[in-house]
Amino acid sequence: MSTEPPEPPPPPPPPSPSTTRERYAPTPARSFSRDANPQTQHLGSPFSSLAIKCASLPNSSVNAVCGASAGIASGIVTCPLDVIKTRLQAQGSFRPRTFTRPSRVVYQGLIGTARVIWREDGVRGMYRGLGPMLLGYIPTWAVYMSVYDYSKDFFYTQIDHKWLSRISASITAGACSTLATNPIWVVKTRLMSQVSSRATEEHRPPWQYKGTFDAFRKMYRSEGIAAFYSGLSPALLGLTHVAIQFPLYEYFKMRFTGLEMGQAASNNDDVHWIGVLGATILSKICATSATYPHEVLRTRLQTQQRSLPSHSHEEITFRGGHGIGHQTRPPGTASSDGMINIPRYRGVIKTCATILHEEGWRAFYNGMGTNMVRAVPAAVTTMLTYETLRSWQQKLKYEGEEIQRQLGHAGA
Repeated sequence: MSTEPPEPPPPPPPPSPSTTRERYAPTPARSFSRDANPQTQHLGSPFSSLAIKCASLPNSSVNAVCGASAGIASGIVTCPLDVIKTRLQAQGSFRPRTFTRPSRVVYQGLIGTARVIWREDGVRGMYRGLGPMLLGYIPTWAVYMSVYDYSKDFFYTQIDHKWLSRISASITAGACSTLATNPIWVVKTRLMSQVSSRATEEHRPPWQYKGTFDAFRKMYRSEGIAAFYSGLSPALLGLTHVAIQFPLYEYFKMRFTGLEMGQAASNNDDVHWIGVLGATILSKICATSATYPHEVLRTRLQTQQRSLPSHSHEEITFRGGHGIGHQTRPPGTASSDGMINIPRYRGVIKTCATILHEEGWRAFYNGMGTNMVRAVPAAVTTMLTYETLRSWQQKLKYEGEEIQRQLGHAGA
């Protein structure tokens, strides 16, 4: 008969994480040296001080900073392609209404449009609108990334289906960033569609801005506050783009790396470059192909001038008040009897009908090839920058937590 004591019961399983953040956060990497003096490291190492500060930063601030930095990097890399895309999308919208014949096509494809811009404006024309682009990317991605991360945590606790949670978070974040930054994107589109004074009349817009702040001032003075929210409806319609892109990105990244967006591996010091790259390219191509026509609608509405009516005969403006002797008035300007000329583009449905009647269905895909060439590198730059910064921040945060823990043991 055995006298050995009975084996103790197995330990209970660890409790389930009570919060979404715990459920989806990776296991922290512990690379801090336990043999070193933590007090010495804390006082003598700037890295240790930085790590401790990172450990105390809230996730919303981290996501905002990483998102803004990613947007700036993307804007600098892809500005010339964005200018080319905008010229192709806006082509045909400045044609005087007295023209009965089809407008002559000036911008043809990526290379042809780049040649025209380079010939007329040089390198400055390729980076026209960079100021408002960077000014817009900072709040756009800062708002989007922080709201998306917060919304995703919220919807994970409300909706069992991950796809629906991510789609809801994408739409919420996209709506917040669109409403906050639409005026900046209107100015950016205006500046990018502005051509050289040497261009033909039928392709020259009825404005001339010296820069970003000059555009804000002139638009507000001549068109009112409503001009800054031109194209808001198709911009909100474009929420379908992020509703496709980011859930797909997270799906592909999970398949390729086993990590969600913004997560770092616990056993690897490097970002999963290939997985992030593949997930970004596939998700961006799918989203852009499915939702591109809304971008043409948005560009047409944003580049349409909304001149205010003139109340005196001396202030009556033709073609927006820029130039004399034009054959027609643009939409929104005042006629000699003080009445407002009916805009060419009014709302999403009527804009679709107008473009279809005047230019055919192919106009809805003007610049799509250029946009794809621009959008994919922009998305790759954005997501790689964001994932890299988030990885660095998480490693610093883990180091800071370890330092604080050892400082607490040393002081006990």
